[in-house]
Amino acid sequence: MALEGGGTDIARARHLTAAFLERVCTEHQLQASRRCIDLAQLVVSELVTNARKYAPGPILMDLLVNDGTLVVTVWDSDPVLPMARAADAGRVGQHGLEIVMAVTQDFLACTEPVGKRITAGIPLTDSSADCGGVATAAVR
Repeated sequence: MALEGGGTDIARARHLTAAFLERVCTEHQLQASRRCIDLAQLVVSELVTNARKYAPGPILMDLLVNDGTLVVTVWDSDPVLPMARAADAGRVGQHGLEIVMAVTQDFLACTEPVGKRITAGIPLTDSSADCGGVATAAVR
């Protein structure tokens, strides 16, 4: 999915992520926990926020389910890779990357010929109660 880089991108990305998971749950009858859905919306929110804040122009977001993991990929036009900062309880803000890295199973940031691509994996199920299902699908 292409996001325009506007003020509604973050809310739209969160909404589309929840709708994607609901749709693949219904259509493919695999399991996605409430925790997965909540974390997916958090991760998308943080990654799209960072892309809007640091990169001019459009943002691309891909969602897919592969081998029991929701894979969230966000591309933006800025080639500078994000770096997690040292823990500092007194720092206000700028904790988004730390949050994403703490709640995801896999995290990868790489430069592209134009810009960068951030990929994070979130397990579909955990020990909490499940709500629906998920199978391989993609949103572009």
